[in-house]
Amino acid sequence: MATFHFDLVSPEKLTFSGDVDQVDVPGVEGDFGVLAGHAPVVAAIRPGILTITTGGTPQKIIVLGGLAEVSEKGLTVLADVATSIQELDRAQFADTIASMEAKLAEKEGSELDKAIERLDHFKSIQSQLNTTALH
Repeated sequence: MATFHFDLVSPEKLTFSGDVDQVDVPGVEGDFGVLAGHAPVVAAIRPGILTITTGGTPQKIIVLGGLAEVSEKGLTVLADVATSIQELDRAQFADTIASMEAKLAEKEGSELDKAIERLDHFKSIQSQLNTTALH
């Protein structure tokens, strides 16, 4: 399988840089997979699990929004937050969800809609983390 260069960058660090077989990205308009030779595109990413496949081995990274750009040079993801599943503090993540739920009552209108959408993304990540396939 042909490979391409992939960089995953967050404000804290360069989380990943190297040649990969495939990257599955949680896009705002739907998840999408990137392989070598993918057409150029810029897409917003939503909170979700990004999967990097190298040599047939998947590596899962939690991203909490950002941008993805596919170019002739490869794929670059600028993530608001990027944390490997192994590094994630699951108790803290659950506390974040509980806090988000508690704050819903303070919001109205479009602000409430955005908060519910973000909460749904976080709950989806939590649900995926609780499946045996990710352990």
